Amino acid sequence: MNGPYKPGTPCWIDLMVPDQQAALDFYCDLFGWQGEVGPPETGGYSVCQLKGKPVAGIMKASNPDGTVPDPMPPTVWTTYLATDAIDATLKSVTDAGGSVMMGPMDVMDLGRMALITDPTGATVGLWQAGSFDGAGIVNEHGALIWNELSTGDTRAAAEFYSAVLPVSTAASQMPGAEGYTEFKVGGRAVGGMMDLAALPAGVPPHWLPYFHVDDVDSVQAAAVRAGADVMAPAFDMPAGRMAVLSDPQGGTFAVITASAPEQPA
Repeated sequence: MNGPYKPGTPCWIDLMVPDQQAALDFYCDLFGWQGEVGPPETGGYSVCQLKGKPVAGIMKASNPDGTVPDPMPPTVWTTYLATDAIDATLKSVTDAGGSVMMGPMDVMDLGRMALITDPTGATVGLWQAGSFDGAGIVNEHGALIWNELSTGDTRAAAEFYSAVLPVSTAASQMPGAEGYTEFKVGGRAVGGMMDLAALPAGVPPHWLPYFHVDDVDSVQAAAVRAGADVMAPAFDMPAGRMAVLSDPQGGTFAVITASAPEQPA
């Protein structure tokens, strides 16, 4: 991967949890990451690494003043989309019917971030790179390979994301993937979108990260031994073999052995 991510491309993911150390132990054991609680000036934010390169962030859920939230927010993985002009992007967000949850805010010299909610109810982050581009390793065992939006209104979501970032949408041409939509940047698939109707009732709109693994079944078994729940047991699908898991604190993610790995960067 060379240089910053193109605007509209998923570039980073992070997880907010009640017990940061427990999350670090779980994911480092599962994927071979290295990570520790960060310094006070970063609020303890952990930048986990794989082969010496940043792969994902983990942070303790807390209020801006450092106190424990009540109620505790849900444990979720957040996908961040790259932008080269976050203020202009946020104006486009509100113009297109989305809302700004947080930001924009400077993260030292690393970059600028914001959290938004799209008109269908899914939350996603925005990242304008400074000295930190985002994930430094993708498409390898234990690293991010794909990001997917599940929403109850795919047409509205497609219109929104195309209005706020230089992305286009197109029906997947992969055999057996009828009804699946791809997000594209410069004509290249960088993420996907599916209808919530395919998921159990009550699942809210959300972005889901996929991690590439060499053996889905063994990773699923290891996750269960470590206290994870299986949301969708390992199964074969057009892009490969995958499973959807929930970590011991409730953070949901997918693992996949891709038959033809897409590159999100």
